[in-house]
Amino acid sequence: MGLCLPCLGGAAEDVVETPDPELKRRQLAEAAEKRQMETANRGIKNPASVEQMKKKKEEVEKMSTNVAPAGSGGGLRWQVA
Repeated sequence: MGLCLPCLGGAAEDVVETPDPELKRRQLAEAAEKRQMETANRGIKNPASVEQMKKKKEEVEKMSTNVAPAGSGGGLRWQVA
């Protein structure tokens, strides 16, 4: 009767160790973030200029909300008779 035990001698060398769960989570998070960035920038030739335009637009909106129009008196005035 033949035994297959000699073929198991190199099995310990072939075992692939899995990374710890924290490392695996970090790698998955980095990969997901990379995919999101690629998806967000798809079709944009110059993402830096687009980001700059967004910031400028936000600043303009912020300035317009902080400055009240010159003619605004707060709404309708009521007279009590």
